[in-house]
Amino acid sequence: MYPIFMIDLYENVYNEQTARDAPKFKLWRSAGLLLTYKCNCACEFCYYNCGPDKGGLMPVETTVEAWQSLKALAGDAAKIHLTGGEAFLYWDHLQEVLRRAQGEKLGKVDLIETNGFWATSERIIRERLKRLDELGTVRLKISTDPFHQEYVDTEPLRRLTAIATEVLGPDRVLVRWQKYLDEPVEMKGLSPVEQEQQYFRAMKDYPCRFTGRAAGRLAELVASSMLPCFRGNSSGGSLKAAGFGDGQPSRNHPQPIRQAQGSASLEAATQCRANCQSDFLGAKGVHIDPFGNVFSGTCSGIIVGNVNETPLEDIWRQFHPAQSEFINTLFHFGPFGLLDKAMKLGYRGPRIYADKCHLCTRLRQFFFNHGIENAIIGPAECYV
Repeated sequence: MYPIFMIDLYENVYNEQTARDAPKFKLWRSAGLLLTYKCNCACEFCYYNCGPDKGGLMPVETTVEAWQSLKALAGDAAKIHLTGGEAFLYWDHLQEVLRRAQGEKLGKVDLIETNGFWATSERIIRERLKRLDELGTVRLKISTDPFHQEYVDTEPLRRLTAIATEVLGPDRVLVRWQKYLDEPVEMKGLSPVEQEQQYFRAMKDYPCRFTGRAAGRLAELVASSMLPCFRGNSSGGSLKAAGFGDGQPSRNHPQPIRQAQGSASLEAATQCRANCQSDFLGAKGVHIDPFGNVFSGTCSGIIVGNVNETPLEDIWRQFHPAQSEFINTLFHFGPFGLLDKAMKLGYRGPRIYADKCHLCTRLRQFFFNHGIENAIIGPAECYV
């Protein structure tokens, strides 16, 4: 049986104006609700720059309205997942969100993500899993990797995974990543050099996106590893030499962008001029933060609307890159198209970028610091 969509693709203004055979702006079928930016961890690879010093708590009404809007968009294909930050920091609030969704007959939440910090005893785990099951949770996703294990011990995660598998069933428990649960990496007490060695190994196994905090230390680590590969070779083959798969660019694998030493010239981005058209058009979902800001796909810190001001289905209907000079530039030219403006305002970047997302995040941080495009570049929680 095919899912029934509530809205036609041509109800979007961009789709209406493009040629019939041109790529279309996809219907949003999923929404990740970031209940908070607050987290007990401050992982180096966090796309949303979450941490103990961050805040925000999405009101229950906002979660319900966003959920209703997604169902208005995608009908029975709509999927909601609850995340953060760390949603279990606000256990009572999380339960209330699920209670309201149940009361409004919005269906089950597809996924709840957690780093498992709260799994301190079998009693607590069983009580909470039973409650989540009663309130209509389909799946539980448990994060375990060298980044999270700087803050959360592996043993509670093993306990949580085992009990969740028993209570919910194996098909309803996801572990990201199982490898690190089976063979944990001890991260506490390591020197900075030892930490970076473990980071690098993890990124080779499971490449990350260089947005948010990941555009800092991790992106610089990957970019610096590419420098020796560039000597006498300006091709993307340096990715393979640096240890990243077959060296071919992909959505998550690094795509190096070189800059001439000692300059901030446009040569900084000549290795990767990819635009962001497919990123915007191809996004099948959004993330919505505690303040109602809507991010397309996983492009954290680029606000395409706010559900407290406009219903999500209308944000989708009204989306057209040409309505914003900033987004239009990304759409047609990628972050490379923003570099000239930034340089004229005093931007000076590194010798080499890990990929276009690294460049984009660095440029947006510069614009954010200077109060430029603050209706789109935000909120502060996503930036340093």
